Amino acid sequence: MVALFPMLKVVFFGTPQFAVPYLEALLNHPDIEVLGVVTQPDKRRGRGSQLIPSAVKKVAIAHDLPVWQPKRIKKDPETLAILENLQADVFAVVAYGQLLSPQILQMPRLGCVNGHGSLLPKYRGAAPIQWSLVQGETVTGMTTMLMDEGMDTGAMLLKAETPIDLWDNAHDLAVKLATSGAALLTETLIQLAQGKITPIPQDPDQATYAPLIQKEDFQLDWQKGAIALHNQVRGFYPNCLTTCRDKPLKVLETIPLVPECFAQYPAAYEPLKEFVGNTGKVGEIVAIAKKFGPIIQTGDGLLLLKQVQPSGKKPQSGWDMVNGMRLTVGESLG
Repeated sequence: MVALFPMLKVVFFGTPQFAVPYLEALLNHPDIEVLGVVTQPDKRRGRGSQLIPSAVKKVAIAHDLPVWQPKRIKKDPETLAILENLQADVFAVVAYGQLLSPQILQMPRLGCVNGHGSLLPKYRGAAPIQWSLVQGETVTGMTTMLMDEGMDTGAMLLKAETPIDLWDNAHDLAVKLATSGAALLTETLIQLAQGKITPIPQDPDQATYAPLIQKEDFQLDWQKGAIALHNQVRGFYPNCLTTCRDKPLKVLETIPLVPECFAQYPAAYEPLKEFVGNTGKVGEIVAIAKKFGPIIQTGDGLLLLKQVQPSGKKPQSGWDMVNGMRLTVGESLG
């Protein structure tokens, strides 16, 4: 590795667990000095409404880093003055949660570099991981870019592709992307400092968007097809909802019983193929697979509920729900 002299001085902006591997990668790089961390204010959670620091703040404290937590960074003159005086080479931004003003974007010598969870210009916006799953993508990835005033519209620097498995949910995919993205971010910063990267403008005609997730996005409509419902469940994991016997039921994991998915079945799922011929009304339990759970008729194909969470209870397998509630063929959901 070519040593950088002087050290590359970085301020890290990030908040959730997804951003932690990125910060740790920067901290572990011999040619990078992390000057401090900007993260969202502590939030009150739990029964005692205790103030809980962000995942990124916990890492920063463990490494004795300065931490700044402005409620609105664009309107916090004290934090802005501190950041200006640091004379950082670059601001590295991953899932921070606030928009940066033009004043902030112009502070570091090399600009502000963002790690975004999609292959830009696809899935610009707040929830690229979730929407890539909901849309049934089979490949996604990370993109590093130079930030501008737009929403994920800056010039691209480097990319890393990640395949999406049929059984990945939003948590699984976030872990995969955080791992590959952390290495990509450090590589980007080093190459940028060495003048080895030529930023590539995004083609706006190829852009798609991943908007903020709304509560109505969680509601399962059994008129949809089995694959679409499966993608919705894993994309918005663990929040998708239906009803069972007029009570809310969270659906956490499903198995689409449709021929186009058979090639991706693990050996344990092979016995489920025998149920494909069952039919019924939309939303109806048309069969119960022993050791698996109830099989629901959708608008196109069958969907098995592999893991669920009945109202007021802990997550459980679909088979445990069948036995606990004594579900029978012919009952309906939704």
